Amino acid sequence: MKIAVIGAGAIGCVVAAYLSKAGEDIVLIGHEDQVNAIAQQGLALKGVRGEETIKVPVATCLDQECDLVIFAVKSQDLEDAFQENNEYLDNVLVLTTQNGVQADNILSSHFEREKMYSSIVMFGATYTQPGEIVFNFEGDWIIGKPFTYVEPKVHELAEIFKKAFKVVVANDIMGMKWLKLFVNFNNCIPALIGKSMQETFADLDLCRLSIMLLKEGVDIVRDAKIDLVSLPQFPAERITGLVNMPIEQAAGIINKTLTALSKEPLYGSILQSIMRKRSSEIDFINGEVVQLAKQMRVEAPLNEKIVDLIHKVEQDEKYFEVDEIKKIFNLNKQGVT
Repeated sequence: MKIAVIGAGAIGCVVAAYLSKAGEDIVLIGHEDQVNAIAQQGLALKGVRGEETIKVPVATCLDQECDLVIFAVKSQDLEDAFQENNEYLDNVLVLTTQNGVQADNILSSHFEREKMYSSIVMFGATYTQPGEIVFNFEGDWIIGKPFTYVEPKVHELAEIFKKAFKVVVANDIMGMKWLKLFVNFNNCIPALIGKSMQETFADLDLCRLSIMLLKEGVDIVRDAKIDLVSLPQFPAERITGLVNMPIEQAAGIINKTLTALSKEPLYGSILQSIMRKRSSEIDFINGEVVQLAKQMRVEAPLNEKIVDLIHKVEQDEKYFEVDEIKKIFNLNKQGVT
């Protein structure tokens, strides 16, 4: 199977590198600076699988027929990625990998729904510079169908991906995507202050803010009658339990969990985009809850404020000081005022 990976960021590079190493016929599509670096020096990866450089064919746009296209750009870049590569996208199978719940809807106007596959990436990686990636931690690659029932082709794709990753086939990929949205919900806080996940959540006040955002979001999704479906290694009760326990207890769990995610500094997906001076996926994470609240004619003031602040960071190219964030959200040592 000829596989094109569109997007040479953290996840796209990890997927392309390790599938190529496993013997799959891969081409990686990226921006000119990424393509030049990878063509000249290979893909340099370090992290949980050690340090190595893997040669992967690269191009700035798709210039050949392929069987499967894996879209590994952020949700906000999907339409542009399609338009830039659509000459060779007529007869392909399509797999999305984006955070949030909108990626499949965005691409559904361009592809037959029967040819569309959806996935959730539970492993973590950090883009440091073109052609250099830190593979922070292992995790499942969950694959399913967004609009139709799981059929044999899903399992065929899973067998290919299993050569390089731990793969799980899911019957309710969309319910899982809503849960994964909340797994990514606190990516916004490191992006406000320009710090790693570990450094950010060493501060218990910021852990409290994480719980405040999460509780508001889960309440809105619950009121919308949307089910959160457990991920294979992450039961839904971890999220629902957090928002139902006392905030100090929940903040302590956030502190212990997120400061121990990776030995290497881990920068969330939103911050990684901002560091590269690109628009982030905030509208498809916390912003998804804000839009859902508007549809229900209720308010999501905390998450709406977060979305606005992230857009300000993107626009001004300047991070907030930690004390500024604590003041904006009325955080103090005793909790929330």
